Amino acid sequence: MILLYAVLSAYIAAVNVYGALLVRAQRRKRDEGGEKRGDGKIMLAALLGGAAGAYCCMLAMRYRLENIVFMVLLPVIAVLNIYFFYVAFRSGFTFFAVQ
Repeated sequence: MILLYAVLSAYIAAVNVYGALLVRAQRRKRDEGGEKRGDGKIMLAALLGGAAGAYCCMLAMRYRLENIVFMVLLPVIAVLNIYFFYVAFRSGFTFFAVQ
């Protein structure tokens, strides 16, 4: 059971770092004059559990703050991610158990 907690904790950390790195890469591309693409990747990383990391990085780098979709949807997804992970840790992953 402890191994499962460790794996999920590592997954949460990794996907949040990945979301933050995606935001950083998009900001760097925009500053160099490139196209603004890859918002779908950021949203996918957010849905997979990295919304908090992506949102914090967006605020720190002041990237896409004028986009209402990112400024409203990412915090909502972050709250849902936190709730899901809380329920998963609290229940002891009984929904993964094979009987």
